Amino acid sequence: MYAIIKTGGKQYRVEEGNSLVVEKLREAEVGQEVILDEVLMLADGDQATVGKPKVEGASVVAKVVAQKRAPKVIVFKRKPKKGYKKMQGHRQYITELEITEIKAN
Repeated sequence: MYAIIKTGGKQYRVEEGNSLVVEKLREAEVGQEVILDEVLMLADGDQATVGKPKVEGASVVAKVVAQKRAPKVIVFKRKPKKGYKKMQGHRQYITELEITEIKAN
């Protein structure tokens, strides 16, 4: 059984036991369970339920493994023949989840 969920403006395909890295969930603390209720699709074998836009009564339960920051992304800007160079770095805050259960209705 798997589900397609939406969180942080992105969609993810999840199954029980999967690890998942999503954009930071502010209300979540390490060790806490979170319920992701924006389930767009459920599939169990040959049967699939597609929501309009969400599947009613379906949810995904996940355990927060870590709240951390992603590796640094380098942003380098340069204009040729002008002597202009600018280097910046950015680290995104992320939440690492472990999917424990997929609930359907």
